[in-house]
Amino acid sequence: MNLPNKLTCLRMILVPFFVFFLLTDLVPMSGLIALIIFAAASVTDALDGHIARSRGLVTTFGKFLDPLADKVLVISALVCFIQLGICGAVPVLIIIAREFMVSGMRLVTAGKGIVVPANIWGKLKTAFTMVTIVFILFIHAFALHGTVTDLVSDILIWISTVLTVISGWTYLNAYKGEITSSM
Repeated sequence: MNLPNKLTCLRMILVPFFVFFLLTDLVPMSGLIALIIFAAASVTDALDGHIARSRGLVTTFGKFLDPLADKVLVISALVCFIQLGICGAVPVLIIIAREFMVSGMRLVTAGKGIVVPANIWGKLKTAFTMVTIVFILFIHAFALHGTVTDLVSDILIWISTVLTVISGWTYLNAYKGEITSSM
């Protein structure tokens, strides 16, 4: 297994630790620890792709696992945010629906030997959503909740949701031929 794939696997391994620290009250400064873990996991996303492309280490496994690791990390954070009362369920449900749709499309196209790589909209959606989550985790870790920060958090979540819908539409549009020929 090459270094980019190891970084992607590390991102997956960090998720349960992130969730534990985000949701626990048993550990002092657990919100800060969750923020650090999420930020570190997010950095592995940027690193694994950069290393894979710059060193010619792009693999089919990496093309499949990298977006899956992103989905698991982001969805875990958003679902925890619902439990913590930080965000509503509607944008999270829209985001999860898009993730299932794109994953299902990837399975259909994989059956035809086509690997669907992340496009610019998918990368933008992921990066923006991860930055949004880091912002919200920062607010949570340092108890900076208030009218303005809560409003900014809500706006950022909805922008992430809109980017998620746009990126899902671009994937569907790009691969609609492969999908419809499977019906």
